[in-house]
Amino acid sequence: MKIAVMSDSTAYITPQEREKYNIHMVPLSVNFQDGSYREELDITTEEFYQKLSRVKELPSTSQPSVGEVTKKLEELAEDYDAVISIHLSSGISGTYQTMVSAGEMVEGIDVYAYDSEISCMVQGFYALEAAAMARDGASVEEIFTRMDEMKKTVRAYFMVDDLTNLQRGGRLSNAQAILGSLLQIKPILHFENKLIVPFEKIRTKKKAISRILGLLDEEVNKGKDLRIVFIHGNDQAYAEKLEADFKAKHPNMETSISYFGPVIGTHLGQGAIGVAWYAK
Repeated sequence: MKIAVMSDSTAYITPQEREKYNIHMVPLSVNFQDGSYREELDITTEEFYQKLSRVKELPSTSQPSVGEVTKKLEELAEDYDAVISIHLSSGISGTYQTMVSAGEMVEGIDVYAYDSEISCMVQGFYALEAAAMARDGASVEEIFTRMDEMKKTVRAYFMVDDLTNLQRGGRLSNAQAILGSLLQIKPILHFENKLIVPFEKIRTKKKAISRILGLLDEEVNKGKDLRIVFIHGNDQAYAEKLEADFKAKHPNMETSISYFGPVIGTHLGQGAIGVAWYAK
């Protein structure tokens, strides 16, 4: 069986990695007043943050239509027997369900949608692992088993400079956003049961980052071989510093830097920082 691997754009896998591992992509969009832009195709992350800084009204985001997804699946059906498609958490987007629905409509290819229950480069880790396994001849069942194993060890924590965007976009409750604004806290957030929820409430960015790195150190000190990513919202230099400081203490750990692209950046805003990992 010839298996294709696909992810939506919120995995933020670089074009170079997508090409190297033959990972297909279906884009989500950000919608400004002057039009809709498919991330990774119509607008770069750099262009998005520049545009975001110039507008007063927060853009909205939208998932791909069933028609768009169906067209992509029909294209894949010409060369593949099956496709494993990995998506951002179904708790914050309908993209996963769209893929399930489209898969039932397309003939000539078996569609296996996977809910990562998370987003960004952690979602990308699933796609990269699946693509490597597919290239080596693994079956759909073997790939799903491995992704489920990964899910047990995945941890991701992030903080935002301002909770307003998350609250406006409906990804965090009003009560939580108001509390954060009044107390000027920098809550550590994470995914729980597919939703973005507070992990701990901390007063300053410095202390929040320190706490997240402390959680990472706890995992490293258990002797686990981790794959780690530092994720930033338009602050590459800060992410590089976090990575360098960590590598100075743990030079043998595999690390990388990624970013919150347009769709996720709409909800988290500039200055957001995340750290995530899983056991290899």
